[in-house]
Amino acid sequence: MAKKIIIILGISLMVIFIGAYFILQTVPPKEPKIFGVTFSEPFAKELGLDWQKAYEAIFNDLGIRSVRIPVYWPEVEPEEDKFVFDDIDWQLEKAEEYNAKVILVIGRKVPRWPECFEADWAKNLPESEKQKLILGVSKKIIERYKDNPAVWAWQVENEPFLSFGECPKLDKTFLDEEISLVRGLSDKPVIVSDSGEFGTWFQAAKRGDIFGSTLYRYVYTNFFGYITYPLPPSFFRLKQGFLKLFVGEKPMIVVELQAEPWMPRTLRDIPIEEQFTHFNPERFREILQYIKGTGFDTFYFWGAEWWYWLKMQGYLEMWDIAKETVSNTNTR
Repeated sequence: MAKKIIIILGISLMVIFIGAYFILQTVPPKEPKIFGVTFSEPFAKELGLDWQKAYEAIFNDLGIRSVRIPVYWPEVEPEEDKFVFDDIDWQLEKAEEYNAKVILVIGRKVPRWPECFEADWAKNLPESEKQKLILGVSKKIIERYKDNPAVWAWQVENEPFLSFGECPKLDKTFLDEEISLVRGLSDKPVIVSDSGEFGTWFQAAKRGDIFGSTLYRYVYTNFFGYITYPLPPSFFRLKQGFLKLFVGEKPMIVVELQAEPWMPRTLRDIPIEEQFTHFNPERFREILQYIKGTGFDTFYFWGAEWWYWLKMQGYLEMWDIAKETVSNTNTR
């Protein structure tokens, strides 16, 4: 009996490896074609930056022409029914001036810690009321920018299927309502994202017109401390191949490519030498080589505000690596 079990397990493993081999052949390595950045005004302010100068520098110095901009509920509706879009208007005007294309991220769970953002005046309301308000503010955002020539896509929530950050439990029905709202108001594609390392991808990909993965290498966890994910680039190609089996051909991009240190405290409070222990120019270059084997060709960097902050203090190499990388690729 034991021998039969071993034989069955051996055959099963062989089938899995053969299947994985053939799936990998359907998703070959690719040279990166597009590099963009995520830009967070609140994070730039947290670093003590002149956020407008930092934002313009990603266009006029780095040469970026693809930007992902989170729209934070507390920023655009600081008081109930009082909407303030001045800063988003300005960012989109600048993007249009530089012939750049923008992904607007809407919803409660959008990029940067604590991951989920609620207006202060709404925090003590029942969840059902908050959901109505989120749909309301999203409707305002979509109606305001649906015809804006700089906006090419909407991202609905950020990694909604990943349990991370200070967030309520995922309500899939509500997520579907958010996506339906966008589709009812705009013809522009919807991006739904998932964790590159931990997500199954299927739930996100079947809902979106475009699937967005994250990609991190050097992370911090409360349990293990600092770790490097022991995943080869082919891990991402294999996941793309399996995804095609279930959802068919669909555009897939990396909406967050790590290019700053992941640390347990805000970066401004940590000495630069300590930051460079966990992410530095050598690791930046290593990631730029790593991604060539992932099967993706479009990447939005995570870390532009940090590069600019370093540059303002005389540490230019991160900024210069990004600039050289962008200049060597075709932008959208």
